[in-house]
Amino acid sequence: MQKEYKVVITDTSCIIILQKIDAIELLKGVFSTVITTPEIANEYGLPLPKWIAIKPVVNIGLKNEFNQYLDPGEASAIALASEVDCDFLILDVTAGEE
Repeated sequence: MQKEYKVVITDTSCIIILQKIDAIELLKGVFSTVITTPEIANEYGLPLPKWIAIKPVVNIGLKNEFNQYLDPGEASAIALASEVDCDFLILDVTAGEE
């Protein structure tokens, strides 16, 4: 089966939920590259699978701006998505949530 999507950036909730249902490998099966940030890896608190790349945000100012409205993991994921050519960004934030 050929992977339709290449790159995804995911936040902590997605990783936690998939791990709880023993389905974290779904990310690897659907996406050729799975990326997260050091902030998200720290929030997760357990070792991530080796196939999940951890990439820090370069534009710290943008991350800090988002951090005023979102938690550090979500802020870092959105900032990283602005720097990396990705097909999807998986977050658990809903409209109006602070």
